[in-house]
Amino acid sequence: MMRATTTFEEAFDGLFQRAFRVARRILGDAATAEDVAAEAMARAYAHWRKIGDQPWREGWVVRVSTNLALDVARSRNRMSDGEITELGREDDDVAVRLALVEALALLPKRQREGVALRHLGGLSEAETATALKVSTGSVKTHMSRGLAALRARMGAELDLQGVTAGE
Repeated sequence: MMRATTTFEEAFDGLFQRAFRVARRILGDAATAEDVAAEAMARAYAHWRKIGDQPWREGWVVRVSTNLALDVARSRNRMSDGEITELGREDDDVAVRLALVEALALLPKRQREGVALRHLGGLSEAETATALKVSTGSVKTHMSRGLAALRARMGAELDLQGVTAGE
């Protein structure tokens, strides 16, 4: 049976919202998150013939958006190294996000992707498994190890929902 082809235009709104949401959670800045989501969608458009009808296309867009947002956050961190400022609540949030970006960067690729897709991208375990082209059991294993490593680095009180709030 032939699947109905979904056009990029038909899928755009939903995919853009997912890309924006994950970028905003990582960056904490709506304007930059919108730029990241737009770049992720530009890349999706360029690869649409390959990903357009795949069950993992949403995960692909979220993963691209995550990687782009992490790159932006790392770039910001390098630019602000050495600057000393008085920290307020908003600065604390930024510091936590930067620490999370640094900790995520140290995880093995599959653990980082699993944590990003599941907790930052909001995908279910099944959607994450489909996006990564692995079993649900493998996702659970990578998630468990990744979260344990993040907690070891950032503290036992790590709460990804608290870090990622503010949609």
